[in-house]
Amino acid sequence: MSTSDAVVVYGATGHTGRFVVTELLRRGFTPILSGRDANRLTALAKELGEGLAPGSVQASGRVAPGGVEVRAASVDDPEALDRALAGAAAVVNCAGPFAVTGGPVVEAALRAGIPYVDVAAEIEANASMFATYAEQAAQAGTPVVPAMAFYGGLGDLLATAALGALGGSTAADEVHVAYGLSSWHPTEGTRAAGRVSHERRAGRRVRFRNGALEYHDDGLTEQDWAFPEPLGRRAVLAEFTMADVVTVSSHLDVPEVRGYMTVVAARDLSGADTPAPEAADESGRSDQTFVVDVVVHADGVEHRATAAGRDIYAITAPLAVEAVARILAGDFRVKGLASAGAMFDAAGFLRSLEPHLTVELPEPAKAS
Repeated sequence: MSTSDAVVVYGATGHTGRFVVTELLRRGFTPILSGRDANRLTALAKELGEGLAPGSVQASGRVAPGGVEVRAASVDDPEALDRALAGAAAVVNCAGPFAVTGGPVVEAALRAGIPYVDVAAEIEANASMFATYAEQAAQAGTPVVPAMAFYGGLGDLLATAALGALGGSTAADEVHVAYGLSSWHPTEGTRAAGRVSHERRAGRRVRFRNGALEYHDDGLTEQDWAFPEPLGRRAVLAEFTMADVVTVSSHLDVPEVRGYMTVVAARDLSGADTPAPEAADESGRSDQTFVVDVVVHADGVEHRATAAGRDIYAITAPLAVEAVARILAGDFRVKGLASAGAMFDAAGFLRSLEPHLTVELPEPAKAS
């Protein structure tokens, strides 16, 4: 494993990839831009360095031309991927659809002996990652963290922290993950991933019941969810299943994980004419706001953990980069493949994300 501070961002030119690159720079890492399109990667490198003296670094996190390395590689070229990861300390895969990129990039990371983190929100791709690479990652002793993102990672951390407050048990009766999004302007990457998932499911829906993923043709039902103030009670679609069903169930003994999405956001997502997100400030964040409200039921006790912030794509960057930072610092729990909640101290991880997130966690149970 490398001891450098260089982190490869595969899919660096994508919407989320750009946020990850910026966050790596802000945290003092050296990003290496990788992906399939050399021209777009070179343009991003130039953009990052525009207007600065050679070799300089400013508080904005941007570096001068020549200070950001570009390594183009296609996922169907293992040798190119090996060259892209050579000498790096870790890789963050931001390139969807992850059903296509996940396998080749994690295999390259395992060959290089470096940690792999991705931001996949595709349920089947995440399930495949756990099923296919858990044993190989464990044998290599290499940390692999799928779905280290708004969908999959954040809900898992909140559920784990909430369950931990019940006394450290890993068993629950139900986990509910409610997404209070003010809107959802999907990126082209989100739409592409959705098309892949739709095809893989043959148009069916998916939920997590009786300890397993279940495919079905039932329609979504509308109900109210009482989010914490100031969001308050909102109309949501029940069984709006996201990647949390894979991450939470990968390490918690829970028979049901249920997802909910605000109706307004679900309508945005399904709308063919809904535009992509637009920057509302210099950081590139949109004006979208969110609340993720997780309720865990265990042994007749209910605990709630909540996180609120702005821009679901932008918040993925501090989630993924904090994961990289902790792994490289040796602050992790599994030498192999694990979700965020299993890999890290969930409560500590969440609190470290402020001011990116406002987090409300339950008080730990007192020892009897």
